[in-house]
Amino acid sequence: MTIADIETLTRFLTRTNTTSLTAAQILILENKYYEQIVGRIITETSGADWQFGDRNYTAFPTFTLTLVNATAAYDLNAPTTAPLTVYGVEVLTNGGIWYPLKRTSYRKIREAGYAQPEYYKTAGQPLEYEIRDSQIVLYPAPDNGVTVTLTNGLRIYYLRTADVFTSAQVTTGTKVPGFPIPWHDLMSYGPAYDYALANGLSTANHFKAEYDRRMKEMLAFISKRDQDTRTIMTPKRTQYI
Repeated sequence: MTIADIETLTRFLTRTNTTSLTAAQILILENKYYEQIVGRIITETSGADWQFGDRNYTAFPTFTLTLVNATAAYDLNAPTTAPLTVYGVEVLTNGGIWYPLKRTSYRKIREAGYAQPEYYKTAGQPLEYEIRDSQIVLYPAPDNGVTVTLTNGLRIYYLRTADVFTSAQVTTGTKVPGFPIPWHDLMSYGPAYDYALANGLSTANHFKAEYDRRMKEMLAFISKRDQDTRTIMTPKRTQYI
């Protein structure tokens, strides 16, 4: 379904028109549910080999940052679409080879017997990274191009939210949601529920029930979509003393 189809269905369900349910109002509701649906899919596929991504994006969810000599911390909100979660970090050596970094944390650093300022305190090729608030911290901090490439020398793999609709895309009317096609009507039932609830309509419960039913159906499909991965059961050892 295109965004034009979704809006037509929403207004059909709620018996509204562009005056009673304005373009600005329906766009807010559509994007609210678009984000919610994608969030549910991301939760369902968390930790899976096949990560979900909105098909409207034209590039993989990776971005690079330029490193600065002896600077350990970098802002994770640098890309246009800030990451929901990070699942891999690499650094580019001065030989042009990407090297994966290991994840660490404040707890692990303390358990290793270090105060944080003393951990890998001499700049060099980063080996580990920590995520703290909205910052990524490298250990050690990169040196001045001696072992690493500074320009676009840090690559981050991440998950992002939906590529939400803009008013211009609504006007064009051809963009489609970036999740599986059979469940695009979720973006009509969700806004229809909000509209009915706000206006005290008796149809609110019906729209909510249909939204929940369709969501459950979609998530059941999503959980089984990776047909090329075989689950192998392994025995658990029990130690008897």
